[in-house]
Amino acid sequence: MARLLIDGYNLGLEKGTGVATYARNLSYEIGHLGHRVDVLYGNRMSTTRDDLLSEIYFFDGGGEERIRILEILEQIQQAIHGPLTFRAKPVPVTGRVITRTFASRLPHYDRLFNSPDLFARAQSAFKLWQRPSTIRLQEKPDLAHWTYPIPLWVKGRPNIYTLHDVVPLRLPYTTLDHKRRYLRLLQQLDKKAAHFVTVSENSKRDLVELVGIAPERITNTYQSVSIPEKYRNKPEDQVAREVEGLTGIDYKGYFLFWGSLEPKKNIGRMIEAYLSSQIDTPLVMVGAQAWKSEQELKLLGDTQTLHGSIERRRGARKRVVQLPYASFPLLVSLIRGARAALFPSLYEGFGLPALEAMLLGTPVICSNTSSLPEVTGEAAYAVDPYDTAGLTQAIRAIDADEAMRQEYAKRGLAQAARFSPDAYRAQLKAVYDRYL
Repeated sequence: MARLLIDGYNLGLEKGTGVATYARNLSYEIGHLGHRVDVLYGNRMSTTRDDLLSEIYFFDGGGEERIRILEILEQIQQAIHGPLTFRAKPVPVTGRVITRTFASRLPHYDRLFNSPDLFARAQSAFKLWQRPSTIRLQEKPDLAHWTYPIPLWVKGRPNIYTLHDVVPLRLPYTTLDHKRRYLRLLQQLDKKAAHFVTVSENSKRDLVELVGIAPERITNTYQSVSIPEKYRNKPEDQVAREVEGLTGIDYKGYFLFWGSLEPKKNIGRMIEAYLSSQIDTPLVMVGAQAWKSEQELKLLGDTQTLHGSIERRRGARKRVVQLPYASFPLLVSLIRGARAALFPSLYEGFGLPALEAMLLGTPVICSNTSSLPEVTGEAAYAVDPYDTAGLTQAIRAIDADEAMRQEYAKRGLAQAARFSPDAYRAQLKAVYDRYL
């Protein structure tokens, strides 16, 4: 039995991301492989020698502000001495703090560690010195698996980094990343990493061609798609009540998009295609507004509040209901209750939402670019994401043809089965066995 460290960089986000889902699933698969799991967080919390207060501070959503003079002194130290060695301390989890609120967000773990503001401080150090900093724990793990390109490493141990995609380089106009610094980080990690993991052959090609990483240093493990049985097999009448109570729309009576409202997700063209389709079936969008979301949503016009959601109207028969957030159990119900899922992204490293819909028996309309063709195969209605007319045609066809929806739902279930946890676990084991 080995001890593996993974980062909590995205796990600490309140609303989570696709990478958070990846990290959470990874923690469980490492446990299934028989290894112990340490999770390293960078929560903004005060340090204390009192175990109870350490546990309280870790789970306190707001945390306490660090003393500003200490931040200034740290910045001076960085400027003089170069990249820092950060230290992480164990977080005692005794059960004295009730944590059921975080049950759907917490990963599988044997031990939790925290270093205050770790990830922000490591990014600041990288800006100055263009080199990753080291992290020191009381007991070194046997291997560190970083779920995101973070400028940190564990000295004297194999470090594996998951690189999901290179969107800042392939679609630079869709992100706020500092492009030169991002490329420099990937190149620096290539010097430190024992190996890289990615999630599709498309992403692997991009890493080889754009970053220059040797292909033999990258393993494509894909991802697994799994949803707890209690959500997958919830009685259909209960799902219908949840969906209708939340949205005011009939079960199987709406199209669904979920994800960040940002340019990469192609929201603007999706809305244009939906409005052009002139169908009566509403569109429900679940996701927080992100960078350039106003531009993506401009076709929807004015907004009004409707039962806690945001309803946007353009024309008497067209309706878009926007939900800023849905918990995972509720999101599963929304996916199950949708007539079809819309996922016309410009670029995806993997495309987990498409497979989640397939696993739940919901037909999918998605892009025919980046990783999506290799992930969805022939089980989705694939369209050119830049072709609004083609997307409009797909929406109209799926909306009108129940037999087509049933056929895509059937294909989707078979395709999702190819990305089982067992298959994913075998790929991870092959990588870990090389370094443990």
